[in-house]
Amino acid sequence: MHAEDSQRIRLLALGAHPDDIEAGCGGTLIKYARNGHQIFLMVMTEGERGAKAGIRKREQQKAAKSLCAEKIYWGGYPDAELPMDQGLIQQIEQVVREVAPHFIFVHFHDDTHQDHRNLALSTVTATRYTKNVLFYEGPTTQNFSPTVFVDIDSVLEDKIDALRAHASQVKKTNIEGLSIVDIIRSSAHFRGIQGRVKNAEGFVPLRLFINIKP
Repeated sequence: MHAEDSQRIRLLALGAHPDDIEAGCGGTLIKYARNGHQIFLMVMTEGERGAKAGIRKREQQKAAKSLCAEKIYWGGYPDAELPMDQGLIQQIEQVVREVAPHFIFVHFHDDTHQDHRNLALSTVTATRYTKNVLFYEGPTTQNFSPTVFVDIDSVLEDKIDALRAHASQVKKTNIEGLSIVDIIRSSAHFRGIQGRVKNAEGFVPLRLFINIKP
């Protein structure tokens, strides 16, 4: 089923590296895409410190197909060197103007990875005129207490397939015996329990408008 053009919702998800978006909000994006809404991605680095040059970019392009994303915007920054400066803010602003998203998803700002922190804080400024901005979690997020939940039980396996597209990263968790798939499944169960469903993604809103029709 596809929404009418006038009712299509545009979602923009930002991630510092390939696979961040799939881990943080991939289920939500798939669920919206399957209802005819438009998905756009902005990935700030190619994650070249995690694999040979070009591999992770190709993996992200494959994963984007699983998310039914219409376009990937590449930031072009070196991995692990994402700054929090005017240049980054302006680059995000340009994409926000082009996409005009109804919803924006990005890393939570309390995170042990500097790229994630800097992207989150820059996005707060760059999206100051966007009504709905939500923070997602990842394996390096800290002190995350979501108050918004999306039931992803029907698309959990599709989210896992999108993560598996990042084949070079699946085993790189620094936790013996646990893959990223194991971690994301556990997170989905835990957030589901919090939201009183089987599997969910949780979000912390910067802003969230609840539109109730008269």
